[in-house]
Amino acid sequence: MTDVLDLAKNLINRESVTPTDAGCQKLMMEMLTHYGFDNEIMDFEDTQNFWSVRKGASAGPVFVFAGHTDVVPAGNPGDWHTPPFEATEKEGYLFGRGAADMKGSLAAMVVATERFVKDYPDHKGSIAYLITSDEEGPFINGTVRVVEELMSRQQPLDYCIVGEPSSTAQLGDVIKNGRRGSLTGFLKIRGQQGHVAYPHLADNAIHKSYQALHELAETHWDHGNDFFPPTSFQIAIEQSGTATNVIPGEKYVEFNFRYSTESTAEGLKQQVIDILDKHKLDYQLDWKLNGEPFITEQGALLEASKQAVLDVCKIDSQALTSGGTSDGRFIAKTGAEVVEIGPVNKTIHQINECVNIDDLYALVDIYYGVLKRLLTD
Repeated sequence: MTDVLDLAKNLINRESVTPTDAGCQKLMMEMLTHYGFDNEIMDFEDTQNFWSVRKGASAGPVFVFAGHTDVVPAGNPGDWHTPPFEATEKEGYLFGRGAADMKGSLAAMVVATERFVKDYPDHKGSIAYLITSDEEGPFINGTVRVVEELMSRQQPLDYCIVGEPSSTAQLGDVIKNGRRGSLTGFLKIRGQQGHVAYPHLADNAIHKSYQALHELAETHWDHGNDFFPPTSFQIAIEQSGTATNVIPGEKYVEFNFRYSTESTAEGLKQQVIDILDKHKLDYQLDWKLNGEPFITEQGALLEASKQAVLDVCKIDSQALTSGGTSDGRFIAKTGAEVVEIGPVNKTIHQINECVNIDDLYALVDIYYGVLKRLLTD
């Protein structure tokens, strides 16, 4: 049996900053080949992806492990107490960039699969892997492109675990069964530049924006539902002005919606336009849809996941939809049930990112337990 700690170290030691893969996927594919998987490289542009499938002895559901080999930059290596791309054990933790997000999960997936296939070589259904090197970056040529290709082939996907670090205080306390949508607006409000001593000859872009931006900030977009909190609107960037004696002729604003299934991207866009028009602004507005909301309600996958966590960690998991976006939003478009189960997220994207070593072994047991519940009689 492969040791999950050894495999996690091997992956962390590869400097796979988005969209670089640094050989992580090659290593995973080589290991999966030994367990009877057929690997298909599905690279697009600068992004490496692979789709791998092991068919069981009888018909049944298609179960997918999904994740990413890319990591965010480490920052200044001198700020780390251990080298960010030299996996280091210290006081019961494994330190290194990607330890929690999400090379530890990838290692646990592979080891759980190895153990399951050895124990149940004639399992029903299929086990598949969908792995990308473009999750932390612009998410253009990664999972979204692979899913589009699989859907064009009418490839069914029934269940999917994404290995994102979902846990908050201890392993398994939170399972993400959905995510909010994310919509960003890029707004330029136009006025007329002029001298501050001659305001009658100018039109202050800052002043004229106040009422509209206040209304946007105070609007209640929806009330949420049983799975999602109400949609939120947040102004993230404001830029304007050139000097203290110049009335600004333009103001630039970036804002973001995190929205529930009670709202739609198109509906939110129209509401914003209506408010801007009501205040008679001269403006330019562009949009970026970062991800649509999705939800996996109570079903076979969520039930199997909760039970596996209970058996291994002796706690009841909460199913939550909080946090940012993940590649689960693309996989959910196939109709698959999707959940995220992974390590504690306290140190992700931080200096001295780490994962509890005992949690890695427990995560193997959780993934194994889900496979057993869904792919055996």
